[in-house]
Amino acid sequence: MPELSHRRKLLVLAICCMSLLLVSLDNTILNVALPSMQRELHASVSGLQWTIDAYTLVLASLLMLSGSTADRIGRRRVFKIGLVLFTLGSALCSVAPSLESLVAFRMVQAVGGSMLNPVAMSIITNTFTEPRERARAIGVWGAVVGISMAAGPLIGGLLVDSVGWRSIFWINLPIGVAALLLTWRYVPESRAPKPRRPDPVGQLLVIGALGALTYAIIEAPSAGLASPLIVSFAVVAALCLAGLVLYEPRRAEPLIDLRFFRSAPFSGATVIAVSAFAALGGFLFLNTLYLQNVRGLSALHAGLYMLPMAAMTFLCAPVSGRLVGSRGPRLPLLIAGVAMTASGVLFAAFDAERTNALLFTGYVLFGLGFGMVNAPITNTAVSGMPRSQAGVAAAVASTSRQIGQTLGVAVIGAVLAGGVAGMIGSASYRTGFTDASHPAWWIITACGASVLVVGALTSGSWASRTARDTARLLEPAHAPAQPPAATGSGSTAGSGSGPGSSAGPESGTGPDSRA
Repeated sequence: MPELSHRRKLLVLAICCMSLLLVSLDNTILNVALPSMQRELHASVSGLQWTIDAYTLVLASLLMLSGSTADRIGRRRVFKIGLVLFTLGSALCSVAPSLESLVAFRMVQAVGGSMLNPVAMSIITNTFTEPRERARAIGVWGAVVGISMAAGPLIGGLLVDSVGWRSIFWINLPIGVAALLLTWRYVPESRAPKPRRPDPVGQLLVIGALGALTYAIIEAPSAGLASPLIVSFAVVAALCLAGLVLYEPRRAEPLIDLRFFRSAPFSGATVIAVSAFAALGGFLFLNTLYLQNVRGLSALHAGLYMLPMAAMTFLCAPVSGRLVGSRGPRLPLLIAGVAMTASGVLFAAFDAERTNALLFTGYVLFGLGFGMVNAPITNTAVSGMPRSQAGVAAAVASTSRQIGQTLGVAVIGAVLAGGVAGMIGSASYRTGFTDASHPAWWIITACGASVLVVGALTSGSWASRTARDTARLLEPAHAPAQPPAATGSGSTAGSGSGPGSSAGPESGTGPDSRA
């Protein structure tokens, strides 16, 4: 790819950030609109869960496939297809006549979304080849996530209250069309010099495991844990997972190289990503229903109430990126774990919902923790990895984020549905919601504690040694020696506040930044 001018590079970065804004804004806006959707479409709690999880489930399943496909047939080409599908899916969602059709159209959105953020990260790493320049570009990329979290509830609340919930999907249409036209004109085509071969069996096993597990969790409260349907789906999920463990080591270029998990930082990053984003998914789901259905706030006022959480995430994300670059991931992970755990305890043990002072304190603590956790996840995942594997490692971390959010909404929603069963529509719903949500808040607390404990265990000297040993194992014997992906003090590679910051120019499977 020919060297681009500085202005052209900034334009490419802006176009890639537009795609991230599409995907991130869509998630945060949707949460605010859930109660309105529930009323108009006569949806149950599990129906609301599916409007979120149908999207994140498909996204998690297809991220790595989209990245490797873009490496093979062209990143700009796949990026344009993703923009078309996401914009089309948004238009279809806005006219969905029923809950079932809305869920189906959300899946169309997700197929397009899987082609946007990981491919956009690949485009960025190919455009900004100088390490410091790339770190700054990824810092901008990461800041867009904070902007979407801060703006999403406000924009969503304003649209829902003034026009209706269908309008939240309209905002994607002009952004998607503009990004498509600008991509056509300004983004250069690129491919990986040696793209990874497809792994259809591994891909199907991943889809089967995630889909069956999510279905079993969401539908268990209504069908019953011991029902043949739930047991059957649980067995399918277990068999697919077992098949993945047995099949993947036999491939020369597997979808997921299980040897990565011999690295303590990589395994830790996977657990932290799942835990942190499960907490986020559950936190947003619980608070949206509480603020609108229990307190009776409008969508706009609910968005304003959650602004402290979004603002702290926005402010802390770049601080976390700088800390990772100067001191490594350990300190941000510890801060994140303590803050998220404390927030969960406030709601679980002290009924933070009952007073505004405690409620806003819980929001500020959670925003602080989540703002700190996102940057070190990818850095920890690629810590010590050879650069030839850094992009794949970062993509697995990104997939873990989406799996976490999927499971968080599924588990928290299932626990809540069991607690409020029989209350919906009755006078006891408002008074019983807080008590019914206590078990869900304890789960969120456990997720925060997991971030703290796993972050502490997988960011020390022992963990670094396992990462170096894994890097030597993964590096082909005939390949020239490559420096491992940098981490710790002075690391440029880890200094971005978004994911994929360590992926070299050849890495085509970099992750999305959220959400």
